[in-house]
Amino acid sequence: MDINNSIKQIAQKAQQASRQLSRVSAAVKNEALLKMADELLAKSNFLVKENAKDVAAAKKAGLTAAMIDRLTLKKETIDSMARGLREVAALPDPVGKVTSMWRRPNGLLVGRMRIPLGVIGIIYESRPNVTVDASALCLKAGNAVILRGGSEAINSNIAIASILREVLSKSPIPAEAIQVIPFTDREGVSALLQMDEYVDLIIPRGGEELIRAVVAQSKIPVIKHYKGVCHLFVDKDADLEMAADICLNAKAQRPGVCNALETMLVHKDIADKFLPLAAKKLRKAGVIIKGCEQTKKIIKRIETATEKDWYTEYLDLILAVKVVDDIDAAIAHIEKYGSLHTESIITKDYANAQRFLNEVNSSTVVVNASTRFSDGFELGLGAEIGISTTKLHAFGPMGLEELTTTKFIIYGNGQVRS
Repeated sequence: MDINNSIKQIAQKAQQASRQLSRVSAAVKNEALLKMADELLAKSNFLVKENAKDVAAAKKAGLTAAMIDRLTLKKETIDSMARGLREVAALPDPVGKVTSMWRRPNGLLVGRMRIPLGVIGIIYESRPNVTVDASALCLKAGNAVILRGGSEAINSNIAIASILREVLSKSPIPAEAIQVIPFTDREGVSALLQMDEYVDLIIPRGGEELIRAVVAQSKIPVIKHYKGVCHLFVDKDADLEMAADICLNAKAQRPGVCNALETMLVHKDIADKFLPLAAKKLRKAGVIIKGCEQTKKIIKRIETATEKDWYTEYLDLILAVKVVDDIDAAIAHIEKYGSLHTESIITKDYANAQRFLNEVNSSTVVVNASTRFSDGFELGLGAEIGISTTKLHAFGPMGLEELTTTKFIIYGNGQVRS
């Protein structure tokens, strides 16, 4: 059987499974998730053994130490995956939730009810833990999932999925609700992206190059974010010590993630006082500063920020800094160079805080806190499947509710339309 027909069979089975899964109770789904957690722990030696094949191949291929670290399954990683499954089991089930209800003049009672999306395809790189996280969230939201991880993690992903599917085979949930594409040919991804008859949504997780390639090929709606060029604006009325600490956290706590700070904007009235204070903290953490001409007059021995820097997601200990005239200039800069991900303002001025919240068009907008809080777990969603900077059908961190849609439900007592 060729790859296209193999993918078609996987997609057809996923669609059939999704229809059965949509009728399964929360209790049954939760029981399966908890059993999955137990089985991952019980079979941790098997997972480590299969993962070792991927790690050995990655080293032979010359992958970076950072990529090998993300690829490696340790006891702590498996413990974390099991804990994640239990956390998802503890979350409220969104399926069947009536989100609103209203009475029409003719007596009809109209409402909206949450339902699963159906079949979700997830295309991702490196981390085998995504196989567990994505499976858990899709399952809890009543969706079947087709997983296509990176070729470097193929043995790990197949091993993890085999454990999850074995649990489902002993439950009322069909095992085909979780499927991993079992081959690494890129043709498999291309084939999946054409299966709009069976697959309802694609979520790519990885670098900008991967995401753009998926969007270019897909016949299926794609929820994605290309990159996170996140901004922090230090207003003239900011608490400068607090602003410096927040900036340090946003940039340096974990610089290689999409909600890390990339550009700091500073009001001209406080730049002379604030920039030396912030630079001292940033340099101590190893951050390289690139600044506009005004910034370079205040902070010595820094690189010049070019036009390209304002668009750049560094994912590293590098920060672009620009002095701006006022909040209008800060918002204009974000509108031009931002990626609709996360922006923060540090200010004591309530009116400016509200203006920033109302006028900045990104998926997460923060007042007096770090951009690093743009995360499903940190925002109380329990877990996230990813972050969307597309406005349809989700915007920002995506939890269980974002893996559902709503249908109209109508109660009548004999009404006919005139």
